Amino acid sequence: MRRRFFLVMILLLIYLVGCSNQEQVDKEESGEGVKESANEETVETITHTDIFPLTGIGTNEEISQRPFAVMIENDPNARPQSGLHQADIVYETLAEGDVTRFMAIFQSEKPEKIGPVRSARDYYIDLSKGYDAFYVAHGFSKTAEERLVAGEVDNINGMFYDGTLFWRDESRAAPHNSYISYENIKKGAADVDKAFEAQVSPLSFLTEEEIGTLDGIVASDIKLSYSSRDTFAVEYRYNQQLEKYERYNNKEQTIDRETKVPVLLDNVFIVEMAHQVIDDIGRKEIDITTGGKGLLLQKGIAKEVQWKNSNGRIVPVINNEETGFIPGKTWINVIPNSPGIAGAVSYGN
Repeated sequence: MRRRFFLVMILLLIYLVGCSNQEQVDKEESGEGVKESANEETVETITHTDIFPLTGIGTNEEISQRPFAVMIENDPNARPQSGLHQADIVYETLAEGDVTRFMAIFQSEKPEKIGPVRSARDYYIDLSKGYDAFYVAHGFSKTAEERLVAGEVDNINGMFYDGTLFWRDESRAAPHNSYISYENIKKGAADVDKAFEAQVSPLSFLTEEEIGTLDGIVASDIKLSYSSRDTFAVEYRYNQQLEKYERYNNKEQTIDRETKVPVLLDNVFIVEMAHQVIDDIGRKEIDITTGGKGLLLQKGIAKEVQWKNSNGRIVPVINNEETGFIPGKTWINVIPNSPGIAGAVSYGN
């Protein structure tokens, strides 16, 4: 009797285990209850409440900052500069002779130190208008002075705030030692009773799918000459690991003076424009409106494009249609149309 009881219990146990195994097989075949392997990566979707309009980068911050444009010197005595790595967009153009100068446009970041700050020119003022930027300079050409004093753009100038909003770095000789900060620019805007908050029209940016289909020629090392001198020669080297371009001036990497953080770029846009010398100093008049040839560097690829002035902004055009930037930081090199891109740009791949 007892033997029969144990036999029944063993058969029942075998039956229950079999049912459990079959149930697990059924779940696995249907995908129900199957957990990912610990070695498999899970894709996390990151969502943001807003997008910075001049970089296309997502953020959870409230975006209300008005863009501000600061004139920054590029004389060898001014290198390395401060704050350039935090600019959303930088225009590099000739100021006089073969000396280039930067107009750095900030909106998504708020630098503690920017400079050395230098003087204004007419075409920089015009370019700042495209972003409704609060314009910051130290000094001006005669015509630029007339326009700034007349209030054509909201601005402050170191000629009137030297030693207050602007300060001098004693480790450098004038005029290569004028600096300002985000907080002092904000104070300056309040002092001249101008808004420092504004809604900003966004630039056009490529989608991930469009970025994946970029075409052109390999451009991992691009050299750009403004003249026969190496002093202002520019080189862009593509960092494969970071997927960004590093910038070099006269073979020295462009880094931040205080933090040593390098300038890293997602878009390098080289455009040729008509230049005309207008005085004995070598100051220029530059045609920023007509449009012309351009070269767009993105993700280690160079593509021949056109440029146009779209409501004051210099943007790339392909087949008469505006094309987007890759989300991130952008550097725009403006060079004379003689010799133009063909004569000024070389590939060092």
